Amino acid sequence: MPDLFSHTPVVLSEMLDYLQPEDGETILDCTFGGGGYTQAILTRAHCFVWAIDRDPDAITRGLTFAKNLQQKEGERRLHMLYGCFSTLQTLIQSAYAPPLFDGIVMDLGISSFQIDDPQRGFSFKHDGPLDMRMDKNGLTAEDLINTAHEKDLADILYYYGEERYARRIARAIVTERVKTPFRTTFQLADLVRRIVPRNSSILDTATRTFQGIRIAVNDELGEIERGLEQALNHLAPSGRLVVVSFHSLEDRIVKRVMAQATKKTQNSLSLYTLSKANPLQLQSSYSDSFILLTSKVIRPCKSERVKNPRARSARLRALVKGCISYDSITHNKTL
Repeated sequence: MPDLFSHTPVVLSEMLDYLQPEDGETILDCTFGGGGYTQAILTRAHCFVWAIDRDPDAITRGLTFAKNLQQKEGERRLHMLYGCFSTLQTLIQSAYAPPLFDGIVMDLGISSFQIDDPQRGFSFKHDGPLDMRMDKNGLTAEDLINTAHEKDLADILYYYGEERYARRIARAIVTERVKTPFRTTFQLADLVRRIVPRNSSILDTATRTFQGIRIAVNDELGEIERGLEQALNHLAPSGRLVVVSFHSLEDRIVKRVMAQATKKTQNSLSLYTLSKANPLQLQSSYSDSFILLTSKVIRPCKSERVKNPRARSARLRALVKGCISYDSITHNKTL
């Protein structure tokens, strides 16, 4: 299979273990990004993937990959859908995709392609325009920073960036932009670094500010909330939902939605005592029950964190639509 992707997907083996793609199944990748998850899923099993992304650059990469794969195998196993995963119901209906999926995966982090492209404005490590839009439409980070009221800026930095110096930073931005409007990532990062005291953390002091602005520009938390609710509605019986988040705000939403879906009950069986093969009835008083597969959040192993520093904040949670039966078997493998 051609490898067109240079980024390194995080918690990849754990994602595959929980998703458990099988031959003939239909999988939905809600966040195609660099294509790492989709490629791994298609390699693991002879299945079919429908992939969503709001970034037109990601769609272009995916269409190229799909074309090459089809030429090699003689059948179409990857379908690309352009749009936000918060509208996945509309997207799959308009594309005549299957209404139910055997597995759904969501990687909520921004891709390496977005981070490493200075023109996208996501990173304070590269000087570029203050953009930060995932879909290249609408309000930019530059627009937000140069027009928002001081209180609104402070709230964005505090609630979305979890920045304790939010008010101080917002006040400085408003004062500075009167003299010189903010145009570049370095300009914003330099101001934040002058204000926020350095500590022993490995994080750059501009990290939380950039996170907060990016989340606000893309309405990321609202997207996650709406996307998760729709994903649950499009799981087939025994279908699995796997979500990888990268900071506490995302993870809280994922944890809450999954807790609500499972009626705040946790499955006592671990991933490795669940199989699709032979049934062991799971008792449930409602038709569309969901079983939590992760009693606690799954994090990258130490070797992955060392090899790929971007993986250090990853958090994986998973559930299964448990309205059919499962078999309890013993496996040696443990997380």
